[in-house]
Amino acid sequence: MANAHARITRLVTCIQQLEKRLSEALGKQVWREPGFGAPADVEEMQGMITRVEQRTAYLTAALDEREAEIDAAREANPQLTVALNNVSARTATD
Repeated sequence: MANAHARITRLVTCIQQLEKRLSEALGKQVWREPGFGAPADVEEMQGMITRVEQRTAYLTAALDEREAEIDAAREANPQLTVALNNVSARTATD
Protein backbone atom coordinates (compact mmCIF):
# COMPACT_ATOMS: atom_id res chain seq x y z
CA MET A 1 0.00 0.00 0.00
CA ALA A 2 2.85 2.43 0.86
CA ASN A 3 4.54 1.64 -2.47
CA ALA A 4 1.34 2.36 -4.37
CA HIS A 5 0.92 5.63 -2.49
CA ALA A 6 4.53 6.67 -3.31
CA ARG A 7 4.02 5.74 -6.96
CA ILE A 8 0.81 7.80 -7.14
CA THR A 9 2.65 10.77 -5.61
CA ARG A 10 5.44 10.48 -8.22
CA LEU A 11 2.92 10.16 -11.06
CA VAL A 12 0.95 13.20 -9.85
CA THR A 13 4.19 15.23 -9.72
CA CYS A 14 5.13 14.06 -13.22
CA ILE A 15 1.68 14.94 -14.58
CA GLN A 16 1.87 18.41 -13.03
CA GLN A 17 5.28 19.02 -14.64
CA LEU A 18 4.01 17.84 -18.02
CA GLU A 19 0.90 20.02 -17.73
CA LYS A 20 3.08 23.02 -16.92
CA ARG A 21 5.36 22.40 -19.93
CA LEU A 22 2.36 21.93 -22.21
CA SER A 23 0.78 25.12 -20.92
CA GLU A 24 4.00 27.10 -21.54
CA ALA A 25 4.39 25.67 -25.05
CA LEU A 26 0.78 26.44 -25.96
CA GLY A 27 1.09 29.92 -24.47
CA LYS A 28 4.16 30.66 -26.60
CA GLN A 29 2.41 29.34 -29.70
CA VAL A 30 -0.69 31.44 -29.09
CA TRP A 31 1.47 34.50 -28.46
CA ARG A 32 3.48 34.02 -31.68
CA GLU A 33 0.63 33.27 -34.09
CA PRO A 34 -1.05 36.71 -34.11
CA GLY A 35 2.35 38.40 -34.36
CA PHE A 36 2.71 39.52 -30.75
CA GLY A 37 5.84 37.52 -30.08
CA ALA A 38 9.40 38.47 -30.88
CA PRO A 39 10.84 37.28 -34.18
CA ALA A 40 12.42 33.86 -34.04
CA ASP A 41 15.87 35.29 -34.66
CA VAL A 42 16.10 38.36 -32.43
CA GLU A 43 19.89 38.63 -32.73
CA GLU A 44 19.66 38.72 -36.52
CA MET A 45 17.04 41.46 -36.35
CA GLN A 46 19.16 43.48 -33.89
CA GLY A 47 22.15 43.15 -36.22
CA MET A 48 20.02 44.36 -39.12
CA ILE A 49 18.82 47.33 -37.07
CA THR A 50 22.43 48.23 -36.23
CA ARG A 51 23.44 48.05 -39.91
CA VAL A 52 20.49 50.20 -40.96
CA GLU A 53 21.28 52.78 -38.27
CA GLN A 54 24.93 52.93 -39.40
CA ARG A 55 23.88 53.31 -43.03
CA THR A 56 21.42 56.04 -42.06
CA ALA A 57 24.15 57.93 -40.19
CA TYR A 58 26.49 57.62 -43.21
CA LEU A 59 23.83 58.82 -45.65
CA THR A 60 22.83 61.70 -43.37
CA ALA A 61 26.46 62.86 -43.22
CA ALA A 62 26.77 62.58 -47.01
CA LEU A 63 23.55 64.55 -47.47
CA ASP A 64 24.78 67.29 -45.12
CA GLU A 65 28.03 67.49 -47.10
CA ARG A 66 26.16 67.78 -50.41
CA GLU A 67 23.87 70.47 -49.01
CA ALA A 68 26.93 72.44 -47.88
CA GLU A 69 28.41 72.12 -51.40
CA ILE A 70 25.15 73.32 -52.95
CA ASP A 71 25.00 76.29 -50.58
CA ALA A 72 28.60 77.20 -51.46
CA ALA A 73 27.80 76.93 -55.18
CA ARG A 74 24.75 79.16 -54.73
CA GLU A 75 26.90 81.78 -52.99
CA ALA A 76 29.63 81.57 -55.61
CA ASN A 77 27.28 81.73 -58.60
CA PRO A 78 26.35 85.42 -58.32
CA GLN A 79 29.98 86.33 -57.69
CA LEU A 80 31.10 84.37 -60.75
CA THR A 81 28.41 86.03 -62.86
CA VAL A 82 29.62 89.48 -61.80
CA ALA A 83 33.25 88.52 -62.50
CA LEU A 84 32.32 87.12 -65.91
CA ASN A 85 30.40 90.28 -66.77
CA ASN A 86 33.40 92.41 -65.75
CA VAL A 87 35.73 90.35 -67.96
CA SER A 88 33.29 90.55 -70.86
CA ALA A 89 32.93 94.30 -70.42
CA ARG A 90 36.70 94.83 -70.39
CA THR A 91 37.16 92.63 -73.47
CA ALA A 92 34.47 94.54 -75.36
CA THR A 93 36.05 97.93 -74.60
CA ASP A 94 39.60 96.86 -75.50
